[in-house]
Amino acid sequence: MNSYGFNFWGIIWALFCFCTLADIEEQPLSKIAIHKTTLALNFSARISASPLVLGTEGQSIEWVTVKYTHPDPSNDDWIGVFSPANFSAAECQPDTGKEYEPLLCTAPIKYQFANYKNDDYIRTGMGYLKLQLINQRAEFSFALFSGGLSNPKLIAVSNIISFANPKAPVFPRIAQGKSWNEMVVTWTSGYSSEEAVPFVEWGELGGTQRRSPAGTLTFTRNSMCGSPARTVGWRDPGFIHTSSLKDLWPNLVYAYKLGHRLFNGTYIWSQSYTFKASPYPGQTSLQRVVIFGDMGKAEADGSNEYNNYQPGSLNTTYQITRDLENIDIVFHIGDICYANGYLSQWDQFTAQVEPIASAVPYMIGSGNHERDWPETGSFYGNKDSGGECGVLAETMFYVPAENTQKFWYKTDFGMFRFCIADTEQDWRPGTEQYKFIEHCLSTADREKQPWLIFLAHRVLGYSSGYFYGIEGTFEEPMGRESLQELWQKYKVDIAMYGHVHNYERTCPVYQNACVREASHHYDGSFVATTHVVVGGGGSGLAEFTPLRTRWSFFQDYDFGFVKLTAFNKTTLLLEYKKSRDGMVYDYFTITRDYRDILACAVESCYTQTLAT
Repeated sequence: MNSYGFNFWGIIWALFCFCTLADIEEQPLSKIAIHKTTLALNFSARISASPLVLGTEGQSIEWVTVKYTHPDPSNDDWIGVFSPANFSAAECQPDTGKEYEPLLCTAPIKYQFANYKNDDYIRTGMGYLKLQLINQRAEFSFALFSGGLSNPKLIAVSNIISFANPKAPVFPRIAQGKSWNEMVVTWTSGYSSEEAVPFVEWGELGGTQRRSPAGTLTFTRNSMCGSPARTVGWRDPGFIHTSSLKDLWPNLVYAYKLGHRLFNGTYIWSQSYTFKASPYPGQTSLQRVVIFGDMGKAEADGSNEYNNYQPGSLNTTYQITRDLENIDIVFHIGDICYANGYLSQWDQFTAQVEPIASAVPYMIGSGNHERDWPETGSFYGNKDSGGECGVLAETMFYVPAENTQKFWYKTDFGMFRFCIADTEQDWRPGTEQYKFIEHCLSTADREKQPWLIFLAHRVLGYSSGYFYGIEGTFEEPMGRESLQELWQKYKVDIAMYGHVHNYERTCPVYQNACVREASHHYDGSFVATTHVVVGGGGSGLAEFTPLRTRWSFFQDYDFGFVKLTAFNKTTLLLEYKKSRDGMVYDYFTITRDYRDILACAVESCYTQTLAT
């Protein structure tokens, strides 16, 4: 009887949590049935936007005011922001798969209900919104709809507004190159290689500047694997430029700006930025690393916030930006912006993280919402990427992978060696990725780089997330069974994951058993890897399973991120900070000498001989 009762309530809990997760991870723009739009123009309705020209002083982010009146208002009325401004059926593909020709087939880049902060809208039919726009290479228009999101009726269309230079280079994001003394700069513009020559002008801060050429990439609708990325979510990505700044001196501060030389001889410039070059591998200095997953993007103006889609995203961004002088590199380990096939959201994400990504290396990992799509080579056959199948993540951001379609890579940063896995590709023994993981772990010089960190999106180690708990695996199936011997053999200090939207820390654990009791301080020789889930970057939170395991030491149902601080080769600090206040809520330190790394641990000792 008791076991049946437990199973019954377990099923109810699972269904509740699954439905909650499905709601959380539903892209807000997907709620709009744009293909069902009907024309219901009301010539007594009005909508207008101002100012007409944005970015007159070079800004790439601006606020606009949208005013509207409707003679027959309702709580279902909403405002859609469209870019390009011409969002008519002319944008539709010939084969829409519909029995009728749609009026519209392009989703807006954002939306908000007309009564938002307009308490008198139903009584007066008048309202206004303050909306934030970013430079996205095209003009903007605003449309007033009735009928709600599921049955939209087009009531009125506004005037057109535009940035002074819609094609301007914007939103740089830097990343470590394939060598420690190389920084790679990626940015977006509206200039093709047939219109202008892209480059980066850079040099030591206050010193002589030089120029490095940039390559230019783009992709077409046919590069997408399915809908909505290939249909209503498609938006021209512009051109993505990448330049490598090489032979950097360790720890020096460099200035840089993005440039395009038009073929008429004129130059287009971005604003100036600075970054600090990475430390030499093995260099002893203060080194600070921020790690999180599943942040997504959110709107500062409150738009697109269906069901509090990513309530913690702005807070995480704010706390990291506020502490940027004390951060040297950032790892965002998968589920980057949750565009889910609505391509406009990638531009908006790069705008959101620009204060961070333009100043410190912003290293990303691949998650299910970037890569997964059926029959495209992803390890999982779901549709979480919305048809992007990895193309956006692989193009919009640089990672030092040998092949970006295989999104695994290593990077050395001072006293750290980071091995970043791609959980959307097969990692099991015998695979190409498994060989990479072992090579990355085994080649770390632990005398010079004592801190060995493993990063992945899905939880390949340990998690008390409710969906793992219901499965009874407490991990991604086949995860630690495939990799735990490598972590133990090569003495991985910490393994960190996203995917589960909360924070959790284990004891030093191997084969489901605590090799040492969990603590806030560890010293002496390595015994086992500590596993940390840090998936609370911003997307809606995930419940823990009610069952508490022995290896789970600290759990927090909140938004947050981890900060690692290597003081030297003998002391490492991990701090878990909440995004709402930036305060530390969990921590531990590791203190040890080099001989402690060499010492034997469970199943990590090399064969010895008695011969002298």
